Amino acid sequence: MQAALRLITEVQPGGKIEVIDAQLPDGVPVEVIVLLPSTPAVPRRSILAVLADAPGHLAFQTAEEVDAYLKRERDAWER
Repeated sequence: MQAALRLITEVQPGGKIEVIDAQLPDGVPVEVIVLLPSTPAVPRRSILAVLADAPGHLAFQTAEEVDAYLKRERDAWER
């Protein structure tokens, strides 16, 4: 039976991959297979980051901030 060793690592700058494991004997030829993720990893943004980028920056931290914003909006309607 063929022995296998499964490791997960990150690609370093320049496309380098380093494999270190004490089970790997010195001087023995090995076959390395690299499996890429099926879909590219897209960084996910929090809802607060999305709201912070929205027109008007409607990311409120407290209920008082919401109340103050609504009061300013209502006062603007009255003008």
